[in-house]
Amino acid sequence: VKDRAALWIMQTAEEEGKLWPGMTLFDSTSGNMGIAYAMLGIPRGYKIKLVLPDSASPERIAILRQYGVDLVFSDGKQGSSGALRLARQMAQADPSLFYANQYDNMANWLAYYHTLAPEIWRQTHGRITHFVTGLGSAGTFMGAALWLKQEDPAVQCISIQPATAHEGIKGMKHMATAVKPAIYDETAADANVTITRAEAEEMAQILARQEGLLVGPSAAAAVAATVNVARALDRGVLVTVLPDNGLKYLSQM
Repeated sequence: VKDRAALWIMQTAEEEGKLWPGMTLFDSTSGNMGIAYAMLGIPRGYKIKLVLPDSASPERIAILRQYGVDLVFSDGKQGSSGALRLARQMAQADPSLFYANQYDNMANWLAYYHTLAPEIWRQTHGRITHFVTGLGSAGTFMGAALWLKQEDPAVQCISIQPATAHEGIKGMKHMATAVKPAIYDETAADANVTITRAEAEEMAQILARQEGLLVGPSAAAAVAATVNVARALDRGVLVTVLPDNGLKYLSQM
C-alpha cells in the first residue's frame, strides 16, 4: 500500500522542481515505505538514504540492502518515532538531501484520496458503510476517509491503533505516545478502536491456515479490528486495507 504514497510524493516533488535525477531521496521508515522509495525511485535516477529502526525485521533490512539503499539505524526501542526524530536532525544538517518527510507530506494522504478511496467506492458500488483501517503515517486513513466522507457523510470512518504503546504491532502507531504525523487529524475518525498484539498474531494464523492469506502484522491487526467492529453490527459493508503480505516478517512471527 505504501507504493502509492511513495510515487505520489516523488511525482509531486518533481512537478514542484524539488526533486530531479541524481539527488538523494531521504526519509525515515519502518521498512515498507523505504522499499517503495527504492523500487520506484532508483529507476527515476534517485539515490535512496533512509533512517530505519534497528528492530526492523531482517527481511526488510535485506531487501533494502539488495536495492543498495544507504541505511542509517536508529534505536529500535524508540520505534518509528525515534527514526523520525533522527531523520529530522539529519535533514536539517544536510540541505542537499530531498527530505520526503512522509509523516508531514500532504502528498502522502492525497495519494489515497485520489486512488484508493474512489476504488473502494466503485468496487462496493457505493454500498460501503464502514471504513476501518490502521494508523501508521496516517496517510491511508486520512486520504480515504476524507474522500469517502465527501461522497457520503454517513460512511463511518474508524481508525485502528495498538492497545498500548508496548504492543509492538509493526506498521501501526500508538498516537498518544508517538510523534504525531502532521497529516493526522484525529477528528477525521468517527471512532477509534484498539487491538492487541496477541489478537493480531492470532488473526495472522487464522488467515494463513484457514484462508490461505499470508499477511503482515498490521494487515492481521486490521482484519481482527474490523471483525470486532462487524460483530457489533446487524448489517453493513465494511472495508479494511491489508498493507502488506507476511514474507517480510516471517523471522518475527
